[in-house]
Amino acid sequence: MAQLALTATRRWASAPLPLRIALVYLTARAVTTALLIAAALQSTSLSRFGADPGLADFVVAWDAQWYWLVAEEGYPSELPLTESGDVAENAWAFMPVFAFAAKGIGFLLGSWGMGAFLLSFVAGYFACVALHRLLRDRLGQHAAMWSVVFFASGPIAAMFQVGYAETLFLLLLFLALDATIRRRYTWLYLLIPIMAFTRPGILAFALYLGLHGIFRWWHRREDPLATREVVHIVVLGALATVAGFSWQVIAGVVTGDPGAYLATELSWRRNWLVGGVEGFIPFEGWIQASQFWFGQWGLPTSWGPVVLALLVVTAGAALIYLPQVRALGPDLRLWSASYLLYLLAVFFPQSSTFRLLLPLSPAWGALAVPRSRLWRVGVLAACLVGQWVWIYHVYALGNTFWQVP
Repeated sequence: MAQLALTATRRWASAPLPLRIALVYLTARAVTTALLIAAALQSTSLSRFGADPGLADFVVAWDAQWYWLVAEEGYPSELPLTESGDVAENAWAFMPVFAFAAKGIGFLLGSWGMGAFLLSFVAGYFACVALHRLLRDRLGQHAAMWSVVFFASGPIAAMFQVGYAETLFLLLLFLALDATIRRRYTWLYLLIPIMAFTRPGILAFALYLGLHGIFRWWHRREDPLATREVVHIVVLGALATVAGFSWQVIAGVVTGDPGAYLATELSWRRNWLVGGVEGFIPFEGWIQASQFWFGQWGLPTSWGPVVLALLVVTAGAALIYLPQVRALGPDLRLWSASYLLYLLAVFFPQSSTFRLLLPLSPAWGALAVPRSRLWRVGVLAACLVGQWVWIYHVYALGNTFWQVP
């Protein structure tokens, strides 16, 4: 038996890297499929999916329906309004790249849902390959592979199999981070515009490019910074910033309302705050949410901002001092800091919170650094438990769980 295990290990180690990642990815997808089937069996008439839904129903559920709507009907030229006169939820909150790419693929396969599933599934595999490439030079081949295992099996792994833009954005993000770290800046002229129209978050990448440029300038004596690289970094930072605000401009031009996009995004926040939302103020969302959720949990609302501040300080300290995080290298830490700051500035924590943390996926590498087999198996087990908790609440319970009390 020991000889068989040794032989299998050697064959695994000698197999081509894309094949090893494919085996990991397909195994993870099989587990996720089993969990989705289990959730479907437990769905009731009280869920948004009703009793006995199929996997195809999950593929086009929740926000996937908005991408589908974008693909079929485009964007409204007139913003829909609620009975109170506020801007209602509408398609302007969802970027076009995934929606129309899935439509093109779906044209060949017979439905938008099939196109969306295949796009998410395939993009997820290549995101695993890109994540391994991103981490292997810093963590080594073994830890990089474990990072892929955690990433492919994580709590939000259902995103690899449903009609969301997450996996496509992650693929583009990992490629962009890798290109930046390897100083292949010219690739970013292609990647940044596509990222900008796939999913919100390119402004975080603009901030990261700025911090990357400052870091390189600070260390220019030991790591020479050529003039052409300075030009690339400045121009690409400007491109990412312009691209980040361009969707707001486009929405304003089409609808005739300069605030169309922000008003659309705030329409989702309005569902959670009984008192309504007056307008967008950076960083206000997390403060409001901390008070809201502490109130819902029966705790003093004044504790919310205090706990929030402690979380921010803890996250900052981890990025700076934690050895496992430092092993990721300065660029991935700068990206994590940039994206966390972006989320703090624009987001209101609610049912999408964990999904919106996916761009921090390179941080899986920090959990893969410890070489203890018990530790790694424990992290994987926690990932699978978290995955079931997420799938059960989102797909089995549906509306019976994710609703404002």
